[in-house]
Amino acid sequence: MAEVILSDFAELEQSWQQIYSRSTYRLLFSSPGWSRLWWKHFGTGSRLHLAAVMDNKQTIGIAPLRVEDNIIKFIGSDNVCDFLDFVIEEGREMDFFNALLSHLSGQGLTSLHLSPLLPHSATLRFLPDVAKQKGFNLTSEQIDVTVEMTLPAELATYLAGLNGKQRHEILRKERRLNEEGEINYSMTEDASPEMIETFLRFFRESRDDKNQFLTDEVQAYFRELASWAEKEGILRIGMLELNGVPVASTFCFAYQNDIYLYNSGYNPDYRWLSVGILSKYFCIKRSIESGNRRFDFLKGDEKYKYYLGGKGIPLYRCIINK
Repeated sequence: MAEVILSDFAELEQSWQQIYSRSTYRLLFSSPGWSRLWWKHFGTGSRLHLAAVMDNKQTIGIAPLRVEDNIIKFIGSDNVCDFLDFVIEEGREMDFFNALLSHLSGQGLTSLHLSPLLPHSATLRFLPDVAKQKGFNLTSEQIDVTVEMTLPAELATYLAGLNGKQRHEILRKERRLNEEGEINYSMTEDASPEMIETFLRFFRESRDDKNQFLTDEVQAYFRELASWAEKEGILRIGMLELNGVPVASTFCFAYQNDIYLYNSGYNPDYRWLSVGILSKYFCIKRSIESGNRRFDFLKGDEKYKYYLGGKGIPLYRCIINK
């Protein structure tokens, strides 16, 4: 019979990484490295409830959880983690959730608020049946969307997939930028501190809401996140330059042959040249050239994501109470 063992990041990191590397539910935002960083910067106000579910001394899943106001939540938050889930050995989902809900009930924790969840998440596919069997009440609701698209092998195929107006506008913007001088878009895996600071400046200056979001703690998180991602080999910082001057930046991750556009920013002095949207278009071009299979704009329904060919996928919150 499976049992739940509470632990901490240091003790669980090896087994977490092992099961994460072979799990079907291998989300970047629920990886051990990302979760540890989030907890370091934003865990204040929560109590760690990180657990391994064991069966016959073998780990069958990791429950990256925290307790906030007696409510169980994932380690992470939807302002910096675009989708989250449990990390479970394929085929052991029912055993995992049976053990976990029994454990949480025994701890007096009978309220779970789990989000953001992809439609195919283990939580939405398996937890409702287990919760019902154990007498829990469960509701789920759509809370947002994530926007993504499959990348073709050629840029021409991508452009042909846009509608006529979209294609005309993006090519017109590219021509107009070319008329202003020499343009260059580079994407690097080993960003310098100066490049990260340029991204943060553009991020802050491009929109008022981004400026408010970028507190000192969030800036420290971004810097350490970039350093961690670089060590993991997944960081991709894009920089658009006009006549040798940086004008826009993209902050991406290359993960499982997908590109995640985590965030972006631009110099507002060049807004009239549409450098924000063009930096994302050039990022898509580079991703196609690199042979990536999917481009993920991540959470949020901003118009530019659809303008560039993205399709929305719903994100859910699952609430369980006894």
